[in-house]
Amino acid sequence: MSGAYPGRDRLARRLDARGGRVRVERDGPRVAVVGGGIAGLSAATGLAERGVRVTLYERDEQLGGRLAGWRTRLADGSQVTMSRGFHAFFRQYYNLRALLRRTDPGLHGLTGLADYPLRHRDGGQDGFARVPRTPPLSVLGFVAQSPSFGWRDLARMNPRAALPLLDVGVPGVYDALDGVSATEFLAAIRFPEAAHHLAFEVFSRSFFADPATLSAAELVLMFHIYFLGSSEGLLFDVPREPFPQALWDPLARYLGGLGVEIRTGTAVREVAPLPEDRVEVVAGARGERYDGVVLALDPGGLRELVGASPDLVNREWRAQIAGVRTAPPFLVSRLWLSRPVAGERHGFLGTSGFGGLDNVSVLDRWEGEAHRWALRTGGSVVELHAYAVDPAERRPEVEERLERRLREVYPETARAEIVDSRHEWREDCPLFAVGGYQDRPAVRTGDARVVVAGDLVRTGLPVALMERAATSGFLAANALLERWGVRGETLWTVPERGRSAVGRALAGLGQRPARMP
Repeated sequence: MSGAYPGRDRLARRLDARGGRVRVERDGPRVAVVGGGIAGLSAATGLAERGVRVTLYERDEQLGGRLAGWRTRLADGSQVTMSRGFHAFFRQYYNLRALLRRTDPGLHGLTGLADYPLRHRDGGQDGFARVPRTPPLSVLGFVAQSPSFGWRDLARMNPRAALPLLDVGVPGVYDALDGVSATEFLAAIRFPEAAHHLAFEVFSRSFFADPATLSAAELVLMFHIYFLGSSEGLLFDVPREPFPQALWDPLARYLGGLGVEIRTGTAVREVAPLPEDRVEVVAGARGERYDGVVLALDPGGLRELVGASPDLVNREWRAQIAGVRTAPPFLVSRLWLSRPVAGERHGFLGTSGFGGLDNVSVLDRWEGEAHRWALRTGGSVVELHAYAVDPAERRPEVEERLERRLREVYPETARAEIVDSRHEWREDCPLFAVGGYQDRPAVRTGDARVVVAGDLVRTGLPVALMERAATSGFLAANALLERWGVRGETLWTVPERGRSAVGRALAGLGQRPARMP
């Protein structure tokens, strides 16, 4: 990324990589990147652009990880793209957006949603379209227009417990709040119940966890990234076409032009250290030698591979990886309906109190493929998400319940037939549980040949979700490049501390919430 500001926030933090040569010398080192999601693709890009010979292994047939997509045929004969579901590309995602700019410099493949309301079953609803972008005006604007969080609610809050929100830094926020759950923190600051459901629960469940088990540090960091710490605003972009067509197919062609060998449908079975600072990567019955390896896998994949690599790094590190936890399962249901959703419906709606339904997307509002199907058939394409589903629940019953909740949220859909549906159940996201921060792996492992990337990684930076994945991938590439005296990627983040000196001073007077019985 260039030295120019990546967005509108002039307090965004620039992180220059250590100095060195621009590229490796001819016939430079070889690196294996294991995992073709955002983290792996970021690492492969950072390495290949500097002359490193990269082989990227992905066990699935598609790139993109949790943003992968694949073709499927509907009951009406249409060929469409199914995926792991809606993802929001916030304007604070500087490093992810820098990755996408490799093939789309103007980010024309993304389009902004005008608003995304948050609705509770009791009738409360908030939106962000008219909320100012820059703190503290963003907070004041939200309070001024919110039906669920008014000035009286603000006055009832516990100011000493809430003051840490004014100065959030990493790792300090984890030192202070990782031992407290998101639910306990909200209770301690006396956050109003209606706004708790509408704002915080909707966002916290995007971490695929119930607020009662999610670390309060992650919740507060999220508040800093999206609300109090950044002036990029609360609105986001979405791809104009399905993930493969909009994002990963162009990036795969770009990487191919840099000499990257992409091996999809290829699972790595073992990674073993070799003499002369090399490693062997075994896929199938074949082992190949590399000068370094990036492990960019989901929690289960990382545990499995490291468990099958008994000599990798050291015993303590392998035990740490064995303890990486996975969040509860989640469901993405996509319905192709015979009738259109009402014209006033938003492209995305966050929901709370609707029996496990966490959000509703009307894909034909913004995705080209879905829009063309809707125009051709007179119908609509709707997607439903349920996070942190109880593993004991019967999955067909959960799917049926979400469809019933859709008819409650958007009553006009009760008159529509389901032309076809797809239900994607997954259980491969990291769990950011109370007290678990120090147990997460860092990018560097103690063995300079082996680095880790992904949204499960401790980066030491104020990043989350997809942006954490992209940032960790570039950090992993930078760590390897540093070995060979090559300057890596310049990164950006939201401000690392509170935006004002007064706020930072007040935060020091804050009260740390105690664990509740």
